[in-house]
Amino acid sequence: MAREHDAASTTRLDFERVAPAVVAAARELPTATLHEAGGKIGALPSALKPVGRAMRACGPALTVHSPPGDNLWLHRALAVARPGDVLVVHTSGAFEHGYWGEIMSTMAQARGLAGLVIDGCVRDGVLLEQIGFPVFARGLCIRGTGKDYGAIGWIGAPLLIGDVVVSAGDLVVADGDGVCALPRERAAEVVDRSRRREADEAAILERLRAGESTMQVYGFR
Repeated sequence: MAREHDAASTTRLDFERVAPAVVAAARELPTATLHEAGGKIGALPSALKPVGRAMRACGPALTVHSPPGDNLWLHRALAVARPGDVLVVHTSGAFEHGYWGEIMSTMAQARGLAGLVIDGCVRDGVLLEQIGFPVFARGLCIRGTGKDYGAIGWIGAPLLIGDVVVSAGDLVVADGDGVCALPRERAAEVVDRSRRREADEAAILERLRAGESTMQVYGFR
């Protein structure tokens, strides 16, 4: 019989989360604006899409590194997550499993979590949309997962998703356009720049409605 892994040995919960005021401000901003205002940073793979079109998530990341084809570590993360957290899950490249479904969404919603971003698939698509808990995934898959108590996973450790490193406590914002993860240390600055960018773009839209062209507005040759 395989020896059971001590989950506490690879679970870190003493990290600092992005400030609530920064999260509240970011909640009103589009992901594309945050990405651009930060200097084109933080864009997770475009394959990650909301299960429901109107879904939006914003909050500090609780990172989860899951063994392939196994969702025990997602259950463990649900048990220790704080209200407002966004679970960000790496599935070790094994995308074709339904790591999450109706049961887990119901628990996450009841506990006040802000969303799930998973670099893998989920199941129960219609039910997830009805529940309304924000889920961003690569797609839907009915293939089941295991519960290997000997497999090693991590909670609270940095993840590499696409070409972006996501650390626990970073700011994660997800909407219909994509998912953006911003380093906690830069989040306030990027949110401030994003608000200014939104104001600048509102002024540009007014000029375009008044009859100017984008060539004129931007000074293109």
